[in-house]
Amino acid sequence: MSGVVDPSAETVRHVPVLLDEVLAALAPTSGDVILDGTFGAGGYSRAILGAGARVVAVDRDPGAIDTARRLAASSNGALVAAHGRFGDLDALAAQAGFADLDGVVLDIGVSSMQIDEADRGFSFQKDGPLDMRMSRSGPSAADVVNTLKAGDLARILNFLGEERQAGRIARSIEARRAERPFTTTLDLASHILKVIGRAPKDKIDPATRTFQALRIFVNDELGELARALLAAERVLKPGGRLVVVTFHSLEDRIVKRFLRDRSEQVTGSRHLPDMAEKVLTFTARNKPVTAGEGELAANPRARSAKLRLGIRTAAAPRSDADASDVFDLPALADLPRSGA
Repeated sequence: MSGVVDPSAETVRHVPVLLDEVLAALAPTSGDVILDGTFGAGGYSRAILGAGARVVAVDRDPGAIDTARRLAASSNGALVAAHGRFGDLDALAAQAGFADLDGVVLDIGVSSMQIDEADRGFSFQKDGPLDMRMSRSGPSAADVVNTLKAGDLARILNFLGEERQAGRIARSIEARRAERPFTTTLDLASHILKVIGRAPKDKIDPATRTFQALRIFVNDELGELARALLAAERVLKPGGRLVVVTFHSLEDRIVKRFLRDRSEQVTGSRHLPDMAEKVLTFTARNKPVTAGEGELAANPRARSAKLRLGIRTAAAPRSDADASDVFDLPALADLPRSGA
């Protein structure tokens, strides 16, 4: 096909996780239109193009979308770059000229390129500004850390980082910032280490959960994922495939609950005889796919990856009204992104 782009055309720093498994789940063929909702460095998109399908490449990161545009320029029209959030993927697909899609793939979370770039502030492996914004706009992690009340910070660290010492860390942050604000990643990481210490048996740095929580909150990652699943339900044609790769339990629980709700029938019982049967919008594989030994040896990032697949039925999309009950998102929507 003339639109196929050689995967070696650009240097890809990011190693796409579960690539073979993603392609098997998507099953792209010539003429299909697949939306890659987390383009990143384009690993999935290049492979999909190589299978002869067209791609709508979505990313909110300006750097990633620049890469997508370069790839689009050499794709002979097979790839369209769309700058935006994957929670709006149905609107972005429509803007690209596609009313419905044959597939949607989402690789959730932060990319290795973002982690590796110290000036993005996602990691404390190197010192950099306390930023963490995927879109490079809006309130940063520094804004959150330096302005939110200790109680609000504790809720974020507890819900999104599953940090058992959330209250202690949050109170110490509030006390320290009164003297001087937190501006860099190593400043915050070293402060957390002083506050809660590190036992010899600890496998992860004591700042890891806090950084995870701040990143998810700053980018509203769980809310975006929930909106993306609902958008995929609206835009996938019958037989269209939804493929989602997650990396921690919070993400995976949202995807699992959504696909279970959309694919498993609950009928009335003698206790609830009037319960209406649910409209089933997907068929789903119950057991997630994980990386094999070969990939785990070559790419440690794949260790926690889980792939879930849903195949769209011909049923009309469900209402979004019950989304909060389905997703069971942490109650953080009322928190400001910054401010006292």
